[in-house]
Amino acid sequence: MDLDIRILLVEDNQEDAAVTKRVLLHNKLDNNLIIATSGKDALAALQNRSKEGLPQLILLDINLPDISGIDLLRLIKKDENLQEIPVVILTGSNEDQDIQKSYDLGAGSYLVKPISNKALMLVIEKLFYP
Repeated sequence: MDLDIRILLVEDNQEDAAVTKRVLLHNKLDNNLIIATSGKDALAALQNRSKEGLPQLILLDINLPDISGIDLLRLIKKDENLQEIPVVILTGSNEDQDIQKSYDLGAGSYLVKPISNKALMLVIEKLFYP
């Protein structure tokens, strides 16, 4: 796949971030990767960018140390500058209420960790080559 997309990974667990980064590296999608380790860091990264510098994809964990991923998703989808950015939830939670809430708030996809290379790439392909 020949994609050059800006990706914001919001993940506080270093191991999970490393796994996701390896998947992106394997698929040559790590050259425009920004990693935020908290919801506040993610908001700062999103608010301090011009429209052209915004990520084209957000990979978002639900369980973050400050702002929950669900609340962060809600904030992103309410912001007219950010709401069009596809958000993929990457989380350890397979709770029906988390899945439903994520989709209700506008998540483009929901993947339960540990993520596989194939699953993440299928989601990215679906988002960028529908």
